This record gives sequence, structure tokens and C-alpha cells, in this order.
Amino acid sequence: MGLSTPVVVQVPGAASAWERDATVEDIVRIAAVADELGFDHLTCSEHVAVPADEADARGATYWDPLATLAFLAAHTTRIRLVTSVVVLGYHHPLAIAKRYGTLDMLSGGRLVLGVGVGSLAAEFDLLGAPWADRGARADDAIRALRASLSQRQPRYDGEYFQFDSMIVDPCAVQPRVPIWVGGRTRRSLRRAVELADGWMPFGLRRDDLSRLLAEMELPHGFDVVLATRPLDPLENPDLAADQLRKLARLGATAVSCSVSATSADHYCEQLAALHEIGRDIG
Repeated sequence: MGLSTPVVVQVPGAASAWERDATVEDIVRIAAVADELGFDHLTCSEHVAVPADEADARGATYWDPLATLAFLAAHTTRIRLVTSVVVLGYHHPLAIAKRYGTLDMLSGGRLVLGVGVGSLAAEFDLLGAPWADRGARADDAIRALRASLSQRQPRYDGEYFQFDSMIVDPCAVQPRVPIWVGGRTRRSLRRAVELADGWMPFGLRRDDLSRLLAEMELPHGFDVVLATRPLDPLENPDLAADQLRKLARLGATAVSCSVSATSADHYCEQLAALHEIGRDIG
């Protein structure tokens, strides 16, 4: 079990009211408690700028994932740090390799690089990123990242990206940084199976998830990372346990949990209760 880190992303209908006024100290304490309890990962998403007319649906608060996860790495010791997701079209693959390879080094090899194609055309336009061929560019970028994340002198010759005789130092310390692909389509799952190590779907009903997963042969060791609805393990432990079991039956190898809370203190209490539920489930 990992966490959809509170406060750092605030989507209407999912974020709790206390998160609007939370402090950096609150986030540090929550991350430290999750680390001590043995939760698997923390997440952080990427949006540079959200159009005002999209904010009611998408939310407007998105902390920068590199800065946020690097900061939390310094306050934790073992919990993995997951980008959920870096939008590939906004960056050159070597820029991602350098920035997040440095994070992997600083954290002692705790990076999981979640990546996505992107779905906000206005943000692409703002950043001068190509929109029409973003899927093909993303495929090439993942191949380029696989060739470069853990290599001081990477080489790659692809359709959109080519590099050689370049040094990227520091680079990731993991021999193979896990790459998880986010998305909600059959193409995103296929991209994950063919090019990456896991799939992080979002916004799909359970029957759609089940159908997509049944249609695809998954490689050995492939991660399916599903997200929970907000859980309330103190007040409704049976409901929380039932939701985790249902996700496991769908094929989840990991879950990113959202937790209902009224304060940072309450959130930490909920984490302890959720940890017990997870241990009971096995």
C-alpha cells in the first residue's frame, strides 16, 4: 500500500477541507509516519499551469513533483517516491534522466518514475510542446529514458530523440528504475506492457479495468497500481478492507490510497489504522 500524498495535489471532490490550510510541517509528519509504518510509496503529480476554466474539474493545486519528492526524501528513509505522473511531452528525456536520476541518487535508489502522455492541450500550447503526435513522442521518450536513466554516458537513436557522446552525471543509482505508465486507455496499457514496468490507470470504472486487464497478457513482475476512493479506516474499517480486497481481485499489485481526514493529526491516526487493515489482509 502506498499513498496518494495529501495536500500536494488537491482535486475537488477528493481532497479534504483541512488540506487547503495545511503546512509543510504537516506533509513532513505524514510522510515520516507513512515511512515508519512501512507504506510502500508516496506520489506527486505534475501540472505546470492549469487553465482557470479547468480548475473546477482538475483542481489548481499541484506541487512540483521533483522539488516535493526531493524534500520528502530528506525526511524519510525507505518509502519509495513516485511521480504520478511526469508529462513526457514537457521535457527532453535527458532532462528527466538528469533531474530524476539525481533524485534517485539523493534518496538512495527510491525513485519510481511514473510517466504519462498528457491530456491538457492548453498546457502543451503554453509550454510550446507538440500536441498532435504526443503519443508517438511519448513512446520514443520512454525508450530513450530506459536507455539513459541509469547510464552516465547514454546513447539512443530514435524517431524523435537522438543522443550520443554526452555525459549525464549524476544518474540514477538503481540499475533499472521502475517506470510506471499512467493513463485510462487500452493504448496506455499497451504502452506500459511494451515499454515499461507497470500501469497506473485513473478515472476508470471497475468493469472497464477488468475488461482491459483481461484483454492484455501481462509480463511477469508487471505492476498494476490502482487507486482507492477516500478511505476512512477508523470509522469504516470493514469498508476500507473490502475496497482493498476488491482492488486486489481486479489484479492490483499495489494501491495508492486516498485517506479521509479532518486534520493532519487525524490523517496520521488514519494511517495507523489503515496499516493494521493492510497487515490483516496480507
